[in-house]
Amino acid sequence: MKLLLSLHMASRVGRILRWLGYGLGALAVLLLIGGLAGWRWMRAALPPQEATVRLAGISGPVGIRRLEVDGIPTISADNELDAFFGLGWVHAEDRLWQMDFQRRAASGRLSEVLGARTLDIDKFMRTLGFMRVAEASLQQMSPEMRAVLEAYAAGVNAWIEHHRGPLPPEFLILGYRPDPWRPVDTVLWGRLMALDLSDNYFGELARARIAAVLTPEELARLFPRDDGAGPTTIDTAVLGSASRLAGTLPSLGDIPGFGAAASNAWILSGARTQSGKPILANDPHLGLSAPILWYLARIETPTLTMAGATAPGVPAVLIGHNTRIAWGFTTTHSDTQDIFVERLVGTDRYASPNGPLPFTTRTERIEVNGEEPVEITVRETRHGPVISDVSRDAAGIAAGGHVAALAWPALRPDDATAEAVLRMNRARNWTEFREAMRNFHSPQQNVFYADVDGHIGMIAPARVPVRAEGDDGRLPVEGASGAHDWTGFIPFDELPQSFDPPDGRIVNANNRIVPQSYPHLIAAEWEAPYRAQAIEEALERGFGDIADESRALQHSILSVAARELLPLMTGLAAKQERQRRALELLRGWDFQMRAEAPQPLIFNAWLIALTEAIFADELGQAFDEFLGWEADTLQRVLTQDQGWCDDRGTPAAESCEDQLLLSLDRAMRSLEDRLGEDTDDWRWGDLHQARFAHPVFTSVPLLGRFFDRRVEVGGDYYTAMRAVPRIRGEERFTAIHGAGVRAVLDLADLDKSLFVLGPGQSGNVLSKHYDDLLPSWRLGHARPIVRPRDGAPTRTTILSPAPGS
Repeated sequence: MKLLLSLHMASRVGRILRWLGYGLGALAVLLLIGGLAGWRWMRAALPPQEATVRLAGISGPVGIRRLEVDGIPTISADNELDAFFGLGWVHAEDRLWQMDFQRRAASGRLSEVLGARTLDIDKFMRTLGFMRVAEASLQQMSPEMRAVLEAYAAGVNAWIEHHRGPLPPEFLILGYRPDPWRPVDTVLWGRLMALDLSDNYFGELARARIAAVLTPEELARLFPRDDGAGPTTIDTAVLGSASRLAGTLPSLGDIPGFGAAASNAWILSGARTQSGKPILANDPHLGLSAPILWYLARIETPTLTMAGATAPGVPAVLIGHNTRIAWGFTTTHSDTQDIFVERLVGTDRYASPNGPLPFTTRTERIEVNGEEPVEITVRETRHGPVISDVSRDAAGIAAGGHVAALAWPALRPDDATAEAVLRMNRARNWTEFREAMRNFHSPQQNVFYADVDGHIGMIAPARVPVRAEGDDGRLPVEGASGAHDWTGFIPFDELPQSFDPPDGRIVNANNRIVPQSYPHLIAAEWEAPYRAQAIEEALERGFGDIADESRALQHSILSVAARELLPLMTGLAAKQERQRRALELLRGWDFQMRAEAPQPLIFNAWLIALTEAIFADELGQAFDEFLGWEADTLQRVLTQDQGWCDDRGTPAAESCEDQLLLSLDRAMRSLEDRLGEDTDDWRWGDLHQARFAHPVFTSVPLLGRFFDRRVEVGGDYYTAMRAVPRIRGEERFTAIHGAGVRAVLDLADLDKSLFVLGPGQSGNVLSKHYDDLLPSWRLGHARPIVRPRDGAPTRTTILSPAPGS
């Protein structure tokens, strides 16, 4: 149901490019590339085999050594600021256009490049005011951490100024040059990620539209509160208290790359591993894109050594380790957003408990490529920006005489999350790590911790609103009376956290993180526990107690959802031959979502058809808001609430068995239309291919084939190896969401920690490192990020201080 604006941008921008005729310009560029001289000229922008570059901005030499086999750099310097200068250089060298596109999206500046068709996106982003928030946050950053951002920005700009050859192809095709990178652009990246990882308000809007066609009783049945069943990350007995933790002794449209966030992570203490030291496994799930969000790197200085997954635009390791501790993230899926429907008083004021108040207003000027600039007036209430002025979805719930405003802690000017991440990288123990997390304000994440002394922990830091009693955040609320106003945020010491739990294990796959006895509302709904259950079962058997087994577990394609649902779905008497064939295949299945098998196709097609058969009649036009992967909802209907199975559009009273047979027949017909009638020829991987799509060019004829990458994969929405199939359209079953990077952090020897990403390190389509890691990503082959051995084939760049600098 998530209707995240950024998720729709790829298809929209693709149409824009076709409309604007960029296909012809792209063809010219590709013809240029096709010529030998043009090919050599374009490839001159790639990292050189050997180079020394003299430039200002560093105090000593910075060595950058990239392994030829994978393009992963090791950056060495005599001090931390020079090292982050080097990280800025390699990020720009490999991913400059990605960095520029993301900051344009976050700051509402896409139309400067793409024209009027992206105005709606820019208006929405300007209304949120991310740039204003980022600028305010930067002003409050400590001088120490601000110096890191400045050094990084200087490295990015040094590459822009001194690079050889042309800029990456996207700049040539779209016909513009990047602005210099600024420290505020790094902070801005964090606000864009906060939007991508905070999705409750879209759920509120969708539920509000569904509520218009259901009775209150039906709405409650369709969206019940989580009952606490299934695995819980932190048990009551180990839920952290302030006194215990504080006294511990030291010892993160559809733009590809963004999407409905999910993740897996688990930590095993030394008591559960063969080495006697912890293992931390983490694989964050976002939209698949080319290039991916992540970038692997190693940084070495006399005072700080780190390795892991960075994000271009950010001078930090987001998933990885230093010499003492390791860390990783999963998305909490907490509810930190509310829509307040404000009642207008006249044209320029709105109602409040203390009488009418004037809107706070500002004017935003948006430059538009090929047209005159556009100015908009942004209105804000005491709750937040008025999004109904720029969002048709939000405007749809604000009846005449009302507007809808978004309350969200991520829009506060004192957000210090960027500083928290930088300080996390320097933590040496749980106490310092936890203190860094005190300023991690948004978005809420489950942050995992392990150290070389054998300690493990998890904390879910954020500003989580405290709502009025009875409010659960799932529907928009009126803002005039003040009855639904937030009363503060959950105190940091009362946020979910655990340190050295007695059973030596912490697992999260976006499932419920606290027991029902937890005194604060984190969320009224949680991700279905199927992935967490599969991981828990494997770990309970002892699997995963060495790093390589945890790596293999990240590639598990067991579907607990299928295992629990199919006994409820296949106890039928087939009435047609195609139904008989399907049931025979499913009854003998081991629930493994193999790319080469037909059963995953049949099961997933049946889930879609059954969801439509059961709910489309009640929801009518609102069904599209509901349609998604709803295995847990279907399981509840088939076991507890079979009244949904009756089709209210017919005089007969249909049973769930009727709907199961009807939907199975429809599912099989839909597959026959695409694959033919012989089920022996059906393979999940024929349709379920991971699509690493370019953020802009994926929908453009010719360019899409040039920039996109595809590979068949197993798994699905509910497997630990998450590969979410598209649920609509001609590309149904294409995998569009999953783990762009995977990490297994081994505290017995951190240099033996394992990493892999797809499709490759480089964002330049002409580089061999654009997609060379794709086979490793698909097969689960991971590697450590270590300093290149003497004699290993490398590309080496030395950044040297210019004389007199």
